[in-house]
Formats: sequence, C-alpha cells, structure tokens
Amino acid sequence: MYLTYFNGAWSEGNTPLFGAMDHSVWLGSSVFDGARAIRGHLPDLRPHLQRVIHSAERLGMQCPLSVDEMEALVREGVAKFPADAVLYVRPLVFATDGLLVPVAEKSAFALTLFDAAIPPFTGFTACLSALLRPDARMAPTDAKASSLYANTTRVLREAKSRGFDNAVVCDIDGNVAEFATANLFFATPEGAVVTPALNGTFLAGITRARVIALLKEDGVHVEERSVRPEELTTTTEIFNTGNFGKVTPCVRYEERALPVGPVATRARDLYFAFTEAN
Repeated sequence: MYLTYFNGAWSEGNTPLFGAMDHSVWLGSSVFDGARAIRGHLPDLRPHLQRVIHSAERLGMQCPLSVDEMEALVREGVAKFPADAVLYVRPLVFATDGLLVPVAEKSAFALTLFDAAIPPFTGFTACLSALLRPDARMAPTDAKASSLYANTTRVLREAKSRGFDNAVVCDIDGNVAEFATANLFFATPEGAVVTPALNGTFLAGITRARVIALLKEDGVHVEERSVRPEELTTTTEIFNTGNFGKVTPCVRYEERALPVGPVATRARDLYFAFTEAN
C-alpha cells in the first residue's frame, strides 16, 4: 500500500507530483530522506526530518514544512495503517520552478508511506566496485540528493553483472567509503569494530550513528578511521547499517564466505531494543 500526502490531502497509489517543466524533472533538483515506522515506533524520526531540510538547502531549495509539521503528518499517516505495520517513511522536497537555478521558495513537498518489511537477517553478497564516490567538490555529497543515486545504480548494476547483491565503493583516494546503498562496518581479528571515518564523500547515516552509540554503550570498541580495501579480505565479519535494513550482515565478500557474526547480531539486537523503547 502506498499512501502519499501532497497539496494538503492524502491519496493512495502512485500519486502524480510533477509537471514536464518542473526543475526537479529535467535538472534533478530533488532530495528525500528515509525513516521507518515499525509497529508504531518511529526510531530517530526527527533527525531524518531535519536532514531533509538540510538536504533541500544544500540544493538551493526551501522545505515548505518544519520538522514539527512533518512529524505531525508522519504520525497522521502511520495511524492510517494497521498497528503492526512496518513502513518506509519518505519525505520528498523538489523544485518546481527555475531555468537553471531553482527558485527556493517554489519548492514542493510530498510525504509517502508504504509497506516495507525489514529484510531477513540472512545477509547479502558484495564485491569491490571499480567505480568511486565523488567528493564534496564534485557533487552535493552532504545532501540526500536524488541525483547522487545515478552513481549508486551504476555500482549496483556492476555488482549484479558479476553475481553479487551489492558492492563496496571507495573514495577518490582509494579508501573505503561505504557500500553502494548503506554504511559499512567490519570486525577485526583483534576484536575492534571499524567503520570508515566521515570524509565528505558519503552521507553520515543516522542509523550508522545510532549503531555506533549503542555499541559503545554496550562496551564495544568502535573505531572511525580510514580503511583500505585490502583490510576487508582479512576481517572476521562485515555488515552494513542503513534505514531500509537497519543492520544486515555481508555473508560473502568477493569469493570469501563470511559468517553472520556476533557483532552484527548484537548490533541488530541493540538497535531493535532501542526501537521498542522509543
């Protein structure tokens, strides 16, 4: 089921939003964010809503709604679904006017909620991509901009052509940035958990930050630092974090099988315990 709020009303289905001359259609000026509603719980909803405002500003737009107004709409929309529904929550801001530069005050807003189960904890496969993440001098990497996802889909197409589900993407210096669709973590043989340090080439994930905090509170040593691709060939486990799957293990990297390890399992348990408490 798709439910969308647009222009003051809720509608079901794939609601039409754009005109042929809208700036967002032909010049890519749209941003979105992704949050979750899990059986009525809305983990870290407000940071997601704040980020869509920030993302819009980074692309020269102005989100028409405040965080409070968006939160009220999200809660109104969630209430239209069954109490046990697991939903994806997607606020969207897009430019409707402007020749080359969007007219900020003519930005539009839509909120879509749809059924999206949390993927099973069975894992995914990944390879190392030949493609790279741009840095902040090349693209709006500090925004969740729709235009950036053209590169994401290129990476995924490359991975799938090689028989993998996803891929590790590096930055222009050859350091690991993230997976194509989520942030990356791995466990070292020494027992530490490592995730690439934020360096402006990939989005600072809200679920990433939450998992780091939860692991640290649980006594796990978490390192945020530069990561070389070869480190992933000797790790004891690799997993990702992101809004869609929250915590998901990588069970094969290139040709090396990996277990669904204790760190990923603990991170997932901690995250859903946090969700149930909030």
